[in-house]
Amino acid sequence: MKSKKWWLLIVLATVLLLYAFFDLGRYLSWAYFQSSRDDFVGLYRASPWPVLAVFFAVYVASTALSLPGATVLTLAAGALFGWGVGVVLVSLASTIGATLAMLVARYLLRDLVARRLGRLLDEVNKGIEGDGVWYLLSLRLMPVVPFFAINLLVGLTKFPTWTYFWVSQVGMLPATLLYVNAGTQIAAIESPADLASLGVLLSLTALALFPWVLKAVVAVWQRRRALAPWLAQRPRRFDRNLIVIGAGAAGLVSAYIATVVKAKVTLVEGAQMGGDCLNHGCVPSKALIKSARVARQLGHAKTFGLEVTGDRVNFPDLMSRVFSVIARIAPHDSVERYTGLGAEVLQGKARIIDPWHVEVIASDGTRQRLSTRRIVLASGASPVMLDIPGLQTVDCLTSETIWQRFATLSDVPDRLLIMGGGSIGCELAQAFARFGSRVTLLQRGPRLLPKEDPELSQLLCQALRDDGVEVWLQAQATAFERDADGCFAWVEHDGVRKQMRFDHVLCAVGRRARLSDMGLEALGIDTKKGFLQTNAYLQTSIPTIYAAGDVLGLMQHTHAASHQAWYATVNALFGGLWRFKADMRFVPHAVFVDPEVARVGLNEIEADAQGVPYEVTRFDLGELDRALVDGLAQGFVKVLTVPGQDKILGVTIVAAHAAELLAEYVLAMRHGLGLNKILATVHTYPTLSEANKYAAGVWKRAHAPEKLLSLVQVFHTWLRR
Repeated sequence: MKSKKWWLLIVLATVLLLYAFFDLGRYLSWAYFQSSRDDFVGLYRASPWPVLAVFFAVYVASTALSLPGATVLTLAAGALFGWGVGVVLVSLASTIGATLAMLVARYLLRDLVARRLGRLLDEVNKGIEGDGVWYLLSLRLMPVVPFFAINLLVGLTKFPTWTYFWVSQVGMLPATLLYVNAGTQIAAIESPADLASLGVLLSLTALALFPWVLKAVVAVWQRRRALAPWLAQRPRRFDRNLIVIGAGAAGLVSAYIATVVKAKVTLVEGAQMGGDCLNHGCVPSKALIKSARVARQLGHAKTFGLEVTGDRVNFPDLMSRVFSVIARIAPHDSVERYTGLGAEVLQGKARIIDPWHVEVIASDGTRQRLSTRRIVLASGASPVMLDIPGLQTVDCLTSETIWQRFATLSDVPDRLLIMGGGSIGCELAQAFARFGSRVTLLQRGPRLLPKEDPELSQLLCQALRDDGVEVWLQAQATAFERDADGCFAWVEHDGVRKQMRFDHVLCAVGRRARLSDMGLEALGIDTKKGFLQTNAYLQTSIPTIYAAGDVLGLMQHTHAASHQAWYATVNALFGGLWRFKADMRFVPHAVFVDPEVARVGLNEIEADAQGVPYEVTRFDLGELDRALVDGLAQGFVKVLTVPGQDKILGVTIVAAHAAELLAEYVLAMRHGLGLNKILATVHTYPTLSEANKYAAGVWKRAHAPEKLLSLVQVFHTWLRR
């Protein structure tokens, strides 16, 4: 830090220490002003300009130093100088002081914060370039954030000084007018009876209601500003309360909730009802994984003292079972079911015309224009296809196309190449290896499941290799070709370019939201990052349009989409009365490999990145009776807690049925229950769920009250005498 900054810090620290040492804050209290009001009035009448100058300087200094007392000084200005002079004085002093505070924060802290949080600060500065004036004006008009905090935060950005000054002047003016007026009324109080005067009561009532009224006014103003370009298209009445675009997990839940609360809702789907989960994702993959686990159990029957013959995989029958499972679940997500619930279901491509109109284009080309009060966008996501030379020439599969393609095979795929070490790639790699396929998994980074803890990635990598998967880490395909012998890929691995032959290749490197050709760009909704951006209420930049599910890119899981759909739908239908911030803190996720991987809350990587202090408690499945009985001793339960407390910050479980075991921790975290409560809960013996109790026991032993136990030992020794 430069020497000038050190001197400024020393000066500021000295001033604050003197302020605290001499208890100067008592001079900024209302009690002091009340006791000295007559003296101040006399001074002001005798020497008005010097008093005004001193008051102005004190106000600027207290605001610039972020000292408490601005409210008292504002009320005092009204009481001493009257409404007109008080407003001018306070308005200028508060703005100058706020600007000085911002500049001091910028001078002392911005470079330091930029070195630590450079990327985050760059994003904030980009946002300020667009709508910074409106955000600052909203915060100034709606004092939900303390003004000193606004001064500090804006100081860390590149917000222009002059713009900050005039926006603060405008934004703080309504509160200044109100508080100075309240001060003029309070000054009239001479006796307790004066408290009941109409003027005082009205001023105090306005003072109390001001933040709430202004918050509502600002919300209406922001809404009208966002909708201004399309207000001429707003219909006088609406045909329906809600249109839901997409009939996947989020869309189906949105439509269901709307029917439950008796809203008129239209559900639009351009492809298959049930979305990815039913047709391409959760349902078919878990049906396949179940068959793969049975195949492995048959292959290891001798471990359990059994002789099994005839364990050859009948692949057409296996794939037939996958589609039969889809068919059995499909009625839950069908047009007939949702029509029966009271929803209107339209099949076609939806395009948003303006904030209140959606056009639906049916497969035969007919168009239907619908009006609605609100829209929930739940169009889901689709697999990302890598841009690699030759990839399109080798019939590359995705998690969507693999099912129909493999349904035509007469036998298990022989050589399968999978690109991507995330959940989809790992699940399918292990499953097909267990069927007898020769599977090679390419992961560009150094670890599988890179968002999880390193020990988990290592354990999973070993489990896949034990099942016959050839795992190549820090490897990537650079080109694909065909020749007379079939298909092959050029792969960069450990600095060496290798040729790899395959019969089928699967690209499983991620998913991006389905947002193209939906009219979002014309509405100014940002889709540049591949996913929709919303506020805490799942509302897009267009107030009438909400979003839920994979289009958000937050947690691409069916249960997460359903959870978000509740918030999006309730806020869309009732947001004018009350609304709820989407709480995603306790949403779990799982990878259905063997052993399963499941987590809720923080893991060690995230806790370290966020600077959250934690303790780790670990229990290995090899110590659990039921795990030993079932031959499922591979894995562990790892719990992160607040140091010295049993409050749970996060849980990671690697075990058979880990996703089931995790539910107890999700419940505990959601309702604020700690490890002591889990330890005090009776768990059936012998079950895998006892792992949760034993993990709590490990924590308890590590936090045993040693001093108390020493006293108890002395007590028992005394009893034996």
